[in-house]
Amino acid sequence: MMTIKDWPIAERPRERLLAAGPHSLSDAELLAIFLRTGVSGKSAVELARDLLARFGSLRRLLAADQATFCLAPGLGTAKFAQLQAVLEMARRHLDEQFERGSPLLSPEHTAAYLKSRLRDYPYEVFAVLFLDNRHRVIAFEEMFRGTIDGASVHPREVVRRALQHNAAAVILSHNHPSGVAEPSQADQRITTRLRDVLALIDVRVLDHLIVGDAQCCSLAERGLI
Repeated sequence: MMTIKDWPIAERPRERLLAAGPHSLSDAELLAIFLRTGVSGKSAVELARDLLARFGSLRRLLAADQATFCLAPGLGTAKFAQLQAVLEMARRHLDEQFERGSPLLSPEHTAAYLKSRLRDYPYEVFAVLFLDNRHRVIAFEEMFRGTIDGASVHPREVVRRALQHNAAAVILSHNHPSGVAEPSQADQRITTRLRDVLALIDVRVLDHLIVGDAQCCSLAERGLI
């Protein structure tokens, strides 16, 4: 059997990553670098392809619980621990970019951060990014859980936290566990309600981002704020 070491150097995942960057690799090739070795009769890349087929996607593999993860061939407790460490480092890397006093770099940067925080919840989570008058981050808070409607999102709590943070603006966000980022009528109603209530204390709602599986929907871009 030919192993990865027998492949031409330009085709080996690790060498390609170093030469052309991680964006040039497929999901299977990135996973193969993490796995490092294959199993009997299969290279790391072949094992990675099998694992992606087994779990359905890279995201599902990364989100698997320990029991499910460890049942798969070539994986185990040590690999699960390594993966959790890698994921936590990625989360902390993003969090550091949104520490108090950090400016928002771009709408895309903000959407990527909110997606990383909210996308994988199996239930809806409503969060608020509190900003100062120069749109620098004051705090990010997950405030409500459950179905996002007038009964579960309490404007007075958002107002209370905005006053405590001395915020000048906010970005609202919540996830859709279905994976579809399209805003519902309830989403639009609570956005309008919060915008109007926060305006009474001179706090602007800059946007409401709905986090889906692969994308975020901006209500500001839709003209709904």
